[in-house]
Amino acid sequence: MRYTADGDEPIARADGAGVPGASAASGEPERPRRRGRRAGAPEPDSYAQQWQAEHDTPERAAAATADDPFAGVDETAGTAQFVGIDVSFTDTDVTPVRSQAGAPGAAAARSAPQHAERLSAASGHASVPSAELPVSELPVSELPVSELPAPELIAATLVRLGVGHVFGVVGSGNFELVGALRARDVPFTAARHEGGAATMADAFSRVSRTLAVVTTHQGCGYTNALTGIAEAAKSRTPLLVVTAAAPVAHPHNNFQMDQDATAKSVGAVALRVHSAATAVDDVELAWRTAVVDRRTVVLSVPIDLLPDLAPDTTGRLRVPGDGPASARRTGAEAGAGAPEPGTDRRGDGLHRVERRGGRAPAFEIQQLVQLLEASERPVFIAGRGAREAGPEIAAVAEHWGALLATSAVAKGLFRAGVDGRALDSGGADLGISGGFSTPVAAELIAGADLVVAWGCALNDWTTRRGRLVESVTIAQVDIDAMALGAHRPIDLGVVGDSASVASDVLASATAGAGEGPAREGYRTPDVLARIRDEGRWQAMPYDDLGSSTTIDPRAVTIALDEALPAERIVAVDSGNFMGYPSQFLDVPDLAGFCFTQAFQAVGLGLATIIGAAAARPDRLPVLGIGDGGFHMAVAELETAVRLGIPLVVLVYNDASYAAEVHHFSAAPTPGGAADFESVVFPDTDIAAIARGFGAQGITVRSNDDLAAMAVAVRETAQHGAGQGTPLVIDAKIASDGGSWWLAEAFLAH
Repeated sequence: MRYTADGDEPIARADGAGVPGASAASGEPERPRRRGRRAGAPEPDSYAQQWQAEHDTPERAAAATADDPFAGVDETAGTAQFVGIDVSFTDTDVTPVRSQAGAPGAAAARSAPQHAERLSAASGHASVPSAELPVSELPVSELPVSELPAPELIAATLVRLGVGHVFGVVGSGNFELVGALRARDVPFTAARHEGGAATMADAFSRVSRTLAVVTTHQGCGYTNALTGIAEAAKSRTPLLVVTAAAPVAHPHNNFQMDQDATAKSVGAVALRVHSAATAVDDVELAWRTAVVDRRTVVLSVPIDLLPDLAPDTTGRLRVPGDGPASARRTGAEAGAGAPEPGTDRRGDGLHRVERRGGRAPAFEIQQLVQLLEASERPVFIAGRGAREAGPEIAAVAEHWGALLATSAVAKGLFRAGVDGRALDSGGADLGISGGFSTPVAAELIAGADLVVAWGCALNDWTTRRGRLVESVTIAQVDIDAMALGAHRPIDLGVVGDSASVASDVLASATAGAGEGPAREGYRTPDVLARIRDEGRWQAMPYDDLGSSTTIDPRAVTIALDEALPAERIVAVDSGNFMGYPSQFLDVPDLAGFCFTQAFQAVGLGLATIIGAAAARPDRLPVLGIGDGGFHMAVAELETAVRLGIPLVVLVYNDASYAAEVHHFSAAPTPGGAADFESVVFPDTDIAAIARGFGAQGITVRSNDDLAAMAVAVRETAQHGAGQGTPLVIDAKIASDGGSWWLAEAFLAH
């Protein structure tokens, strides 16, 4: 498997024709309708591989393994597939190097510019500015050093490089590490379950754009976190999992397992701390792989290394955040205290994955301009890969009269930019493309003659299994060449960052002719009027399914939307209900919607909203969750209560796993009628359960209860972060007969 650049969902690997390029025979650009990745021998696809290749010499290997307990050990070797490339791994494939002076890291410092230049030469793009890289050229010999044990070195390195928040469950294997982080004033949230901790960290990283860390005990603590780790890895969330590992010297230890192989199996990058002497380099490598390559990294720390002492060489590390990326801190991030350049020894931890200095080849830009010029009804669909390109894409759309839409994970992208400033979509924002589309949005997308995907996978969810883009010219823009054409054939692939490509397209179109008037394109008065009148689910008429004992899920969701303040952040669990909060709850911008659905796991919602709330304490957190997911994750309700989060939880309670009930009710079952006893349960008083945890709990059974619900919601919203009490709304919902969005999902099972 590999995963898309915007993280919409896992996709099957497909090899095919290369990225459109110049023909060797004619010199003319090629634009085949194609699938798959660039042809030819692959270059190293991650910083870890490049670093290894540059330093894999006998002399350096000998120096690196002098104090390494893994030296000479050929542990579980295997092959993992991720990002479309087969990569062979061993437990020693990322052994750090030592400088000639014997201190770790100097060679790695020298390798950073080489890494950027070599990747630049391979891709044809401009190199990453050196200010974006966290490594310094400062000689180690000029810095004073002291000896620290491994947990202190790991904590000091993380603090120096920059992390936004740490989540975890503390056991004997990570107790000292958590203490060292807390002693350095790193925010730490103690979760009730490792799976919750991993998803909290995932959500924090997505919403804040700042690297989060999850830490676990070895073995069972780590496996408890695996579902959350898989969700993050499939979504390409920059996330660092620092987990203890069983002692190397005791192969029959109860906690012994192949943590590296497990990490690779879910798409994460597996690294480890090899010794106290190499700990700074090992952590730096893991940090950089997560931040620069936008990967979820599992860093294992064998517990028999914890007492070992080694020099503290963290002073040599370049502090990130002094470059251009630090200026992009906005909203709650700016309030967190962005360091002044050169004055703060701590990095800001911001994701540096945009590589906005890179430019697409000029002929690809020109081909995209030609497609836009020939189009009469263009539609732009943006995914999470375009999350920082909203203003640039909107400007191109305005110039050519294109309608705007997003994948589900990018909901709110065209409401406001990452700087918090509102975007003017010209009334052309269709909202989500795919299963959650309004009828008018689905009709207009299907009626396009050109679809341009910006950092978007165009997967089955976003295109309704391809039906929305069946007879249309497709262009796809992505920084990952291997994502182009992966889900469906495309007519043009453009390799580049969405923001820079959009800027270059607009500049190319207006060069020598001034700005010129914008084309009407698809933005005719009739189309814009339809979007205004029919473009929101709240305005769509429906037949109320409610009764005196159950409420229509649409009615309760619309009432909640009206009671909530505009400044909110919405998370959604997985299940039959999930379309209602996704469709009927508005959000102010991309940071207002956290959609952890790449693994389609039920039960991640409560942890998701806790992590998102930590990232944006200035907004009211809101969760839509089914009764099944609530019961799975209820332990984390105590976490929300303990943290004083003024959280609103709407539980769509039909006392069942409704997706299975509806799917197998409609589908023929061999041997007669389906047996639903395994997925239907007695009704539970979820409001009473919430009160038992110290939260508020109310029950909604009919429309008559909505006024009281609105009052409770507004009262909850009056409290600030750390001073509130979660409100759990137990909504006894009427059966909708099965949601159409999950009916499509089951077709792929």
